[in-house]
Amino acid sequence: MKLFAHKSRPVVIQVGADLQNTPNSAISSDNSVPANVIQTGRARLSAIAAVFLTIFVVISLRLLDLSVLDRVVPRPLAAPEARTGGLSMARTDITDRNGIVLATSLPTVSLYARTEDVQDPVEATNKLMSVLPDFNREDLLAKLSNKRPFVYLRRNLTPHQQYEVNFLGIPGLDFEEGEKRIYPHGNLAAHVIGMTDVDNNGIAGVEKKFNATLHKGQAPLRLSIDIRVQTVLRAELARAVSDFSALGAAGMVVDVRTGEVLAMVSLPDYDPNDPSTGAGEAMFNRVSKGSYEMGSTFKLFNTAMALESGRVNMNSTFDCTKSLEFAGHTIHDDHPLRRWAGVSDILVTSSNVGSARMALQAGTDNQKAFMERLGMLRSATIELPEVGAPRVPNPWREINTITIAFGHGMAVTPVQMVQGVSALVNGGILIPLTIQARDLSQPIPGERVIKQATSDQMRNLMRLVVTEGTGKKANVPGYDVGGKTGTAEKAGRGGYRKKAVLASFIGAFPMKDPRYAILASIDEPKGTKETAGFITAGWNATPTAGRIIAQVAPLLGELPHTEGVVPPVVRPTPAPAPRAAKAPSPVAPSSDGGREIAEAH
Repeated sequence: MKLFAHKSRPVVIQVGADLQNTPNSAISSDNSVPANVIQTGRARLSAIAAVFLTIFVVISLRLLDLSVLDRVVPRPLAAPEARTGGLSMARTDITDRNGIVLATSLPTVSLYARTEDVQDPVEATNKLMSVLPDFNREDLLAKLSNKRPFVYLRRNLTPHQQYEVNFLGIPGLDFEEGEKRIYPHGNLAAHVIGMTDVDNNGIAGVEKKFNATLHKGQAPLRLSIDIRVQTVLRAELARAVSDFSALGAAGMVVDVRTGEVLAMVSLPDYDPNDPSTGAGEAMFNRVSKGSYEMGSTFKLFNTAMALESGRVNMNSTFDCTKSLEFAGHTIHDDHPLRRWAGVSDILVTSSNVGSARMALQAGTDNQKAFMERLGMLRSATIELPEVGAPRVPNPWREINTITIAFGHGMAVTPVQMVQGVSALVNGGILIPLTIQARDLSQPIPGERVIKQATSDQMRNLMRLVVTEGTGKKANVPGYDVGGKTGTAEKAGRGGYRKKAVLASFIGAFPMKDPRYAILASIDEPKGTKETAGFITAGWNATPTAGRIIAQVAPLLGELPHTEGVVPPVVRPTPAPAPRAAKAPSPVAPSSDGGREIAEAH
């Protein structure tokens, strides 16, 4: 192989076995590399090294110039130092029960002015408008011309906005470090979490209720909300509002054994990241703040009250052959039974007449005492600042006893409603609902309000309503749903508005061993082609609840049973004797009535 050509004498290096066997002394000095060639190679390497060294020195000098010597640069290379120095997040995170962040704080800066250092307010205004065009010119100029030593110009700038403002180089302007509250899920749990103001103080929801605690910077506040269940509940209620052109909706999912609220939705709602969306009706929490006449869903309480009184049992029968005339009022059914009916028939068919007679049999004192035990006469204790009070008749006359039996003449919040139904199905223990995740190693607060036997009977009756009555569209195979529908006409000027109703379904599942309670309520739904024009709960709120249960039950670890595992529902057979119902005695007309009250189902 030829390596060098030197005049006419080639230098050849032999490769292979012959080279390996040649002793060093055999290599003639005549074949060695000439000295001038070696010197040329060394010179070239030195030149290359010098070039690289020069480049390195130039770059180093330029970096030194930019970082230390040069005070005038085209653009700032780092964020300007803030007025407050170092920053640590002062407000604690809020999470759901599984640790998913619902509210957190991010570092931010606010632009402020030291007005005495602003040399030309007009020029400063023009420059700021060039990078922040949404400023109000007159307002900005007034602030910069103000003689106060400190004035905020804009809160919570983005990094890019800060960069652009700082590049303007306007004397007297500076930045203040702070933090901004961020809600990653937007509207999803707005009425539960609430929001903060520009100074990071809570002004609604949990943010307001726990404002002092959240400011301490302790461990994250863990709520009972399950964001998965919350997502399903809101999506289905929003679908119902859209499908039925409703004014709004409300709903809850609750663990009946612990009282933990797994989901709470009120529509319309708002985005706490954008406080401007929280105006008017959107800020109102229908679930905890609004109080409503709940219609026939109240018949669950009426039935439990009658059974608890000892004056009514599952074999009692009541006269439902005709409408009930009482103190100038006519109580009738949309679908009259026209016969004597037992307790189960009255609830399954949602008879107003039967419910009213049942309430009279139990008596006004028993009804009032029962409602007191069930928490219906006082505001709920749930940890939200937006909590409404019930509207209770005073004085409480027999006519009130009748109308309350089928859900008119007394208004409660949905929170109270779900809390009460939870007690009916969980064995009879009233557990205050909570928005905080409970420590299950500690005793769960609660008090017995009905007997275990009454709770068992109510579970059986609620299951019958879904399998045979108006709640059929809430039935989800494998989950033994039980519940009650209610379509309450809303009160207006001069009486009830027949085409404006609050349609609700309240229930629980699985009824063999209830774990969860659910409420779906739709405000003023409109009839559709699919509902044949009907606006009653069986056509709107009930199927909505069914879709919610079908989706959240598996998320909560509830597995559907297979056919034949759960015993069939046993329907009590009332005794034929009609004398169990006592005819009501007439009373003087009251100012509470004077109108015909009919309940649609």
